[in-house]
This record gives sequence, structure tokens and C-alpha cells, in this order.
Amino acid sequence: MHEIEPFYNWRHLYTAEEDEQSPFFGREYSEFEYSNTVYNYYIHPQWDYFGAPNLYLKILFVDYDFNYAIIELIGEWNDAVENNIETLKREIIDDLEAHGIYKYILICENVLNFFSSDDSYYEEWWDDIKDEGGWIVALNMPEQTKQEFLTARLQNYVAVLEEPKWRTFQPQHLFNLVDNWMMKRLD
Repeated sequence: MHEIEPFYNWRHLYTAEEDEQSPFFGREYSEFEYSNTVYNYYIHPQWDYFGAPNLYLKILFVDYDFNYAIIELIGEWNDAVENNIETLKREIIDDLEAHGIYKYILICENVLNFFSSDDSYYEEWWDDIKDEGGWIVALNMPEQTKQEFLTARLQNYVAVLEEPKWRTFQPQHLFNLVDNWMMKRLD
């Protein structure tokens, strides 16, 4: 797992540690000190800890003019024991919402497991953004994770979509693609 890096081809366009409005503004990274773990396996030091013990993220891109964020996740999404959705909502999403972000693309291809609890924080997140025309998309969940997510009926709040070639897009093109999907879906 230590070799799985967050997607880095957009770093010339955006870095959270240089964005004064980002919850990770000013953070410094090491390429050599591995300290964070998922299931006792070290992960690459570029992933950001946000308070969830086995789930890490990287804010890949934020556009304050078009009101969206692209966030990549790695690890175990555990709402049953750790309530990771509450931690994500309180530590990251609330901060982004305060700066006008109400459309979210969550890249989930490295989310190894999902354990559900109730949907109250998903509902809260949805309620916070729906009046602005907002949406939440989980992109490219592994099949097992996706089945657990769908079984928990969270697709009422988070759309689960597939776009295996997302890395070939620039952020605005990926956003436009997902936004068009969501406009068709919400109509």
C-alpha cells in the first residue's frame, strides 16, 4: 500500500497545502517518512490524515468559481465503528462548504471496504448542498465496496458512478462530465 500515491498529474493546477482556504493549508510533506497506516500497512506520506483512523484523503482539486472539489480516498470507510462520515463531514466538508463548495467528486477506487451505520450524516450533507444544486458522487468504487454502499441505500444522497478513464481528463473536464451526468439524473 505504501506505493499507492494520490493522483499527482494536477499538482501544477492545484495543491491543497498552498490554498489558503483549504483545511490542509501550510501542511508540509515528506517523501521518505512513512507514519500513517491502513490495517497496519504504511501508506504513502502524501495522503492526508483528517481524523479517521483507517481512511485518508487527498484534495486533488478545488474550483471556487464553479463550486466543486475532487477528493481521492484510500483505506477503509467505516461508519459502523469509527463514524468516518461524521469525521469527513466535520473536518473537511464543513470547511469546504463554508467556502462555497457544494459539488463533490469522491474518487473511491482505493476504498477497500465500507461498513455502514445510519445515514444521518449523509442526509445532513445532502441537506446542506441540495438547495444550491449540489451533489455528491462516489467514483469508481471497487465492486465489493460498491455493493456494501448500495446495500446501505446511501445512493439517495451519494451517486455511485464509473469513469475508469478519469485520470485522462483535466479537472474541469471531469467535473463537466460528472455534472452533466448529475443534471440528467436529477431531472
